[in-house]
Amino acid sequence: MTYFVTGATGFLGRNLIGELLAKRKGKIYVLVRSGSKQKFKQLVAEHGDTDRLVAVTGDLTRSNLGVSKAKQDELKGKIKHFFHLAAIYDMDHDDDDVQIKTNIDGTRNALNLAETVKAKCFHHTSSIAAAGLYKGHWREDMFDEWEANDHPYYRTKHDSEKLVREEATIPFRIYRPAMVMGRSDTGAIDKVDGPYYFFKTIKRLRNMMPAWMPLIGIEGGYMNIVPVDYVSQAMDHIAHQPDLDGQAFHLTADEHPRVGEVLNTFSQVAGAPKFVMRLDASLLGFMPAGLTNMIGSLPPIKRIIDGVLEDFGIPRAIFKFANYPTLFDNRDTKRALKGSGISCPPLGDYAGKLWDYWARNLDEDLYKDRSLNTAVKDKVVLITGASSGIGEATAMKVAEAGGHVILAARTPEKLAEVQDKIKALGGKSSVYAADVADVDGCDKLIASVLKDHGQIDILVNNAGRSIRRSVNLSYDRYHDYERTMQLNYFGALRLIMNVLPSMAERKTGQIINISSIGVQVNQPRFSAYVASKAALDAFSRCAQPEYLDRNVRFTAVYMPLVRTPMIAPTKMYDHVPTLSPDEAADMVCTAMRTRPKRVSTRLGTFAQIVWAIAPNLLDVIFNTSYRLFPDSAAAKGDKSNEAEPTSEAVAFAALTKGVHW
Repeated sequence: MTYFVTGATGFLGRNLIGELLAKRKGKIYVLVRSGSKQKFKQLVAEHGDTDRLVAVTGDLTRSNLGVSKAKQDELKGKIKHFFHLAAIYDMDHDDDDVQIKTNIDGTRNALNLAETVKAKCFHHTSSIAAAGLYKGHWREDMFDEWEANDHPYYRTKHDSEKLVREEATIPFRIYRPAMVMGRSDTGAIDKVDGPYYFFKTIKRLRNMMPAWMPLIGIEGGYMNIVPVDYVSQAMDHIAHQPDLDGQAFHLTADEHPRVGEVLNTFSQVAGAPKFVMRLDASLLGFMPAGLTNMIGSLPPIKRIIDGVLEDFGIPRAIFKFANYPTLFDNRDTKRALKGSGISCPPLGDYAGKLWDYWARNLDEDLYKDRSLNTAVKDKVVLITGASSGIGEATAMKVAEAGGHVILAARTPEKLAEVQDKIKALGGKSSVYAADVADVDGCDKLIASVLKDHGQIDILVNNAGRSIRRSVNLSYDRYHDYERTMQLNYFGALRLIMNVLPSMAERKTGQIINISSIGVQVNQPRFSAYVASKAALDAFSRCAQPEYLDRNVRFTAVYMPLVRTPMIAPTKMYDHVPTLSPDEAADMVCTAMRTRPKRVSTRLGTFAQIVWAIAPNLLDVIFNTSYRLFPDSAAAKGDKSNEAEPTSEAVAFAALTKGVHW
């Protein structure tokens, strides 16, 4: 038995070739473009059968697929099964001409060649897209009832199937696969498409929030998903069954989960939070389609939408089908497969394999160079408060990665010690004594660094002051708020205002503000400190849109409790878990490597969400903590020894590691 296959080097084609080689005998002729010989070599290497696989040079867009007359004569009367798989399956591909040439003209050329070589049966790979956006149940014997739409992929898949139905002069069979995913046994797939576009979003949610956090999402339309091994096995089996010519077969799953259900299935296997409350997007149907399209096409709105979608790696075209309305009947396919042992497994049975393969092989983050070395090598990085704690630890890491660290703090002697450590590592650093709480000192610092080094690529506003004192002990200490604001907000702001002009002119730069988990959780006894950090946060959020198109990024690092000299006066912290300066520095380096808007712990992000949706609940929790953790002796002005925290307080602090209690 002899076969001819177009699209054999594609994802579905390679799997079908595997089935034919394993279960059938005879040669398999494979259409290969002259510039794609390497793909054929890879196909042979993948299946390891050089004798049965034969390359036929041609082109989908040419008459008779561009196969030479001599080769046509050689194949005449030999081909039992002609499989036509080649097509553009990219939902985000919006070039009508390319899709027409490939999906419609390519089908006509393949059919003509099959008829020329007198193939016994033409097997056309269509798609469930041939139904368009039909509302309701679509049977395998339906075709003319399709719901027309303007998307080129849906239209060309329908028209190419129509061509086969109306123009074929030899027997034919039509296969309509659903959304084809990776293999159910290994998860293997070759590109991101369909539901895979949402994997990046799921990964982000997993990294931001605990798995038990309930989310609000959309219910969406139907998503019929099938693994590629089921499709290839079904095609092979049905192709070799008698008395099935002229029929169409839905290679679909029995289940038709909604978009929200599919996302939850993958969230489950990814360890991400699930969408417990799912809203029906069709509720927006009261708005005329023309109005929503007009609003979405307005340049400012379009830019915002495209920016968000680009950030999450989701093509705009996907959302045209968020409310996909079609359910697919597959009783003819089941009848043809009866007794074969071939059936489509439920998505939940193999979703974990799909996710695992994507995470290990296709996640674009795997291929981005986000090393600290790439981020800071030969760049000028100014770190305030660099004489100890987080600043010192960050400086050491940046210098070791090849950055030129500008060490700024009030005490020259301590800065010299840090510089000696950096020199011992073979790193580069420069020392500038400066008091960030002094406006003139801030001006002189930036002016000197720019004069000496020409630029500042990254500014890390790390210098800060923390005061742990309840409001009722601060009635006569207004100066606490003034001096905290002066250093944490006005000092940092002065540095930013001095460095921004050169960054904007060069169209590159990053401002990293060491904020606090307190800004997210708003815990008691830190009203002065949290207010100063929140002010810097608010400024940065307002400034970021102004500098976005000039490639200047603002990043807030919501730092949890870190064991530094700043927390030493509060002896209670000797008994609670904290981050080390080195761990804290890793968070700052993450900000440099990835340039995000924020770097946060899961606890901080979770608390911020709870604060937004249930602030009264947090008030109750924090009032309890307020009673558990009394003011320190220093805050009370008491020089006596501070009492050790209770076992309840220690346990509570361990449960909320990182929060400044």
